[in-house]
Amino acid sequence: MGEHVGDWPERLHVVTGKGGTGKTSVAAALALGLAAGGRRTLLVEVEGRQGIAQLFGLGPLPYAERRITTTSGGGEVRALPVDPEEALLEYLDMFYKLGAAGRALRKIGAIDFATTIAPGLRDILLTGKVKEATTRSHEGRRVYDAVVLDAPPTGRIGRFLNVTTETAKLAKVGPIKTQSDGVASLLRSPMTAVHVVTLLEEMPVQETLDAVDELAGLGIRTGRIILNGARAPLLAGGRASKAEIRRGLAAAGLSAPAALVNQLAVEAQAHLTRRELEESLRHDLTERGRPMVELPLLPDGVDRAGLDLLAARLLSV
Repeated sequence: MGEHVGDWPERLHVVTGKGGTGKTSVAAALALGLAAGGRRTLLVEVEGRQGIAQLFGLGPLPYAERRITTTSGGGEVRALPVDPEEALLEYLDMFYKLGAAGRALRKIGAIDFATTIAPGLRDILLTGKVKEATTRSHEGRRVYDAVVLDAPPTGRIGRFLNVTTETAKLAKVGPIKTQSDGVASLLRSPMTAVHVVTLLEEMPVQETLDAVDELAGLGIRTGRIILNGARAPLLAGGRASKAEIRRGLAAAGLSAPAALVNQLAVEAQAHLTRRELEESLRHDLTERGRPMVELPLLPDGVDRAGLDLLAARLLSV
């Protein structure tokens, strides 16, 4: 345990991105890739969507670290959907030895009430559990070679990770303060990187740029910008005149009525315009100076074969 993987030396990989960019799929693929060769990774989710279970074709997962798949070379991926209420009960039992009394609090709704009126507490509990798993050892060795966190989206990632500010609203001293300080130290250490998943579309790219800037202001390092769903150029040379379309149709043994040629020309121009926008967005991302990885669009959807393909692409760069 503890061996670094290529250019992914961090132990905690936080994966964020605007909703709809495929951040959960990327997080799962990264966990698979980092587990290859006999390593063990933990894939954590904190939004209560059971997205990991759906990706791997499983029923709802409990609040427990459970093996969900194996990889080449005897690797293993475990999953943990962190439930804020369960995390608070665990916290209360650990620091205040409440035991059955804590469970009684849940029955009367006190746990849900506490995390609702103090949303910062919820994030401290969630990140605290991730920190504990990342740093846990057994018989002198790390339990997990890497932890991958499917984190909240870019619009919320700064607030979610900036636990020290939230703690200041709740407690100046005591276990909560100690726990949040430990989390903050891990998140700002070389052991952690936040990877931002995006599509080459205006809104996701803008949210990505905003998130990179926000994290830098918080002293949290951005790892990679991951361009998901990338498509290869369809038109060689970046142009498609009507004459070229006619020649192409003829070479394929197809007739070239004017209406068809005109329609194809319109679609070709739309494609070229789209490519021009994508190149402009790619340039904007490149200017942030972070490493970028491009992942292909999966035409057959995100199944295990697709996840393995994404994992191989992530770990090949």
